[in-house]
Amino acid sequence: MHFIEYLIQPYQSYQTWQIGIEMIAAIFGLVSVLFSIKKKIWVYPTGIISTLLYVYILYAFGLLGDMLINVYYTVMSIYGWLLWSKNQNEYYEVSVKKATSKDWKIAAVLFVLSSIFVAFVYYYKPVLEQWQTGVQQAVGLHHLDWANWLDVFTTSLFLVGMWFMAKRRIENWIFWIIADFISVPMYIYKGLGITAIQFVIFTYLATRGYLVWRKALDK
Repeated sequence: MHFIEYLIQPYQSYQTWQIGIEMIAAIFGLVSVLFSIKKKIWVYPTGIISTLLYVYILYAFGLLGDMLINVYYTVMSIYGWLLWSKNQNEYYEVSVKKATSKDWKIAAVLFVLSSIFVAFVYYYKPVLEQWQTGVQQAVGLHHLDWANWLDVFTTSLFLVGMWFMAKRRIENWIFWIIADFISVPMYIYKGLGITAIQFVIFTYLATRGYLVWRKALDK
């Protein structure tokens, strides 16, 4: 009971429309994962709606670093949509494969570059916040807390997962499972309880997705 109250408490200061937009974004995010489990190309348009709504939500809450990261996710979703559209069948479904050694090397490079990019965003986050609040702060990484550093790590995992998904590699689910699980406490800490609950469900769905794709691959 205390845990539920902890999740709900931040929303007491939110307006109804803000809560409504977060719920819609979370629902589209869940629908997107369900489409990805079924290997349906609709994973991308529904996912893009979710990430664009989160861009607005995070901007409204002053989480500008997270906002830019969701812009980043949106671009990757468009990339995945283009790749899947070239490999779908008449049922808007795609086939899946295992990652090759070349795929893993590219994934390692993407992870490192993503970590550098997100750290760069957080380094200049005070400048971004100054545009919104007018309060001048020194740039640097000294202002980052554990949730910010965790965000650097999970964002890199998500990027690799999105790239593996765009390439239709079954290993994408492993990255989703790890990053989704880690994201739960991070979003609780940021006061976005609905999003935290969404990531609990994501963890379950990602596990199910791996099993479904594994079964399809064995066939």
